[in-house]
Amino acid sequence: MLKTLEDTLTKSCLIGLTYFDFDGNELKKQLLAGTVMAVDTEIGITIKLLAAETNNDKKEANFIIPATLSCWFTAPKGEFHTSHEQVKIVNPDYLVTWDIYQTKAQDDKQPDSEQQWWKWYPRTEDPMVNK
Repeated sequence: MLKTLEDTLTKSCLIGLTYFDFDGNELKKQLLAGTVMAVDTEIGITIKLLAAETNNDKKEANFIIPATLSCWFTAPKGEFHTSHEQVKIVNPDYLVTWDIYQTKAQDDKQPDSEQQWWKWYPRTEDPMVNK
């Protein structure tokens, strides 16, 4: 069981993200995988994402999720494929799940702003796994 953000450092994880529009309609689901590289209570948890190798060139990226541990669950053993072609993770340490909702612009003075804002909600129930 994770007790502090630091407990996630160097751990591998499969991240399930579900995006919703203003009305709560599901827009898309995405699965990412990687290793926790840094943690900060304000910035969040930085994960170095796994990437597919193409022509011996590996494109790596970092992804930051909120600094909340309530949605981190011990992962079952197995091989999992992400949303990105040819990217898989074997026996990750944790499964992490978030629901992300589109919201109105944060600045009430510009209600018609084209800027999109997203509110993250942790899924705190143990996730169902389809390998």
